[in-house]
Amino acid sequence: MANYDLIVIGSGPGGYVAAIRASQLGMKVGVVEKAELGGICLNWGCIPTKALLKSANVFEYMQHAADYGIKIKGAEADFTGIVKRSRDVAAGMSKGIQFLFKKNKIDHIVGHGKLKKGGKVEVTDAAGKKTDYDAKNIILATGGRSRELPNLTIDGKKIIGYRDAMVLPQQPKKMVVVGSGAIGVEFAYFYNTLGTEVTIVEFLPRIVPVEDEEVSKALDKSFKKSGIKIFTNSEVTKVDTKGKGCVVTVKTPDGEIKIETDIVLSAVGIATNLENLGLEEAGVKTEKGKVLVDDFYKTNVAGVYAIGDIVKGQALAHVASAEGIICVEKIKGHNPQPLDYNNIPGCTYCSPEIASVGYTEEAAKKAGYQIKVGKFPFTASGKAKAAGAPDGFVKLIFDAKYGEFLGAHMIGANVTEMIAEVVTARKLETTGHEIIKSVHPHPTMSEAVMEAAAAAYDEVIHL
Repeated sequence: MANYDLIVIGSGPGGYVAAIRASQLGMKVGVVEKAELGGICLNWGCIPTKALLKSANVFEYMQHAADYGIKIKGAEADFTGIVKRSRDVAAGMSKGIQFLFKKNKIDHIVGHGKLKKGGKVEVTDAAGKKTDYDAKNIILATGGRSRELPNLTIDGKKIIGYRDAMVLPQQPKKMVVVGSGAIGVEFAYFYNTLGTEVTIVEFLPRIVPVEDEEVSKALDKSFKKSGIKIFTNSEVTKVDTKGKGCVVTVKTPDGEIKIETDIVLSAVGIATNLENLGLEEAGVKTEKGKVLVDDFYKTNVAGVYAIGDIVKGQALAHVASAEGIICVEKIKGHNPQPLDYNNIPGCTYCSPEIASVGYTEEAAKKAGYQIKVGKFPFTASGKAKAAGAPDGFVKLIFDAKYGEFLGAHMIGANVTEMIAEVVTARKLETTGHEIIKSVHPHPTMSEAVMEAAAAAYDEVIHL
């Protein structure tokens, strides 16, 4: 039996980051992972999808090259080549985690990890051999998978999840995307740009429903302009897969319709990976598919912690990483601050991109704030116009009484690279006036943050 200061079950962006931070703090660390290092994010999520989206973005540029005074003839999307590039990028990132483990003297324990009482982890390898490992502390970081609806069972061929959508053997001519969260709209953009006829079905009243209402409306308009069909307030009630393709029955506000398609992508959220972890045997409490933890990710069982998608909070890679660092530092006796879940940026990488943090306008009002709202469109941005990307805007929300920076909502080119400014500003308790007086470089897209703040206080120059 090997003895560790810390064993982490799961090597995603929560698990591997926690492991590396623990090693930096002098702990002997082992990570149990049955699949590729890096978890879903590096292998089947964040990274390979961004590679796919970049290929779509390049193809879109080529289709509109004439807008920039460039003539291109015969540009074609090589679907197989695009998928291969994405997998190569993912493989390279996973190898990078292997290097980091070696550098930080972290043991990769290959197999399925399961909690046992008394600070032990049982690992079953591919051959079925079971080995027990002893650990003073154990972090569960097992992540999530595609959630399945009862009437939308994923078969991996005609009804697929996000993993299948990344590696289809050939590009479908038609696709129905069920769900319009980040995963749904990113794949809708990707396939539509490559020429697939895409239809989105969303149960709620608007697409990207967690975003500010104005952002949702702007994306809806952009998607429809690009040829994507959208049905909101609608529900898939049945999928007939008996024929060559699928016949999707959709209940809409205007009545029932049937859509013929090649593929149905289920993008209705994630389910947590809590099965076969030994939680019940070890006495770890769960509620509604989540492990119950305190502000520093400690469960009700001494020495057992949980982070990432399997606990409260946003199911995002950067959240899991932050939780892992806080958890490990607390274990080591440091004094980290609890994570502020109201200052977590959310990014969606379709085109136009979406980025947001903090309160939406509606949520701020419901919370009782008197607010000032400033909005700056990219049509008034010199850099956006020069880049040929005038769609979208930056919208900022401030408390009218004290100037507190309540939230930011952006849609447009490269806004996922701009949102960190707002996250940092909010962390530093920056006010609207301080944003206005912070000189932003010209010409840049980020000037829109300063201009939106100025708009909130009736000081905007370029509107």
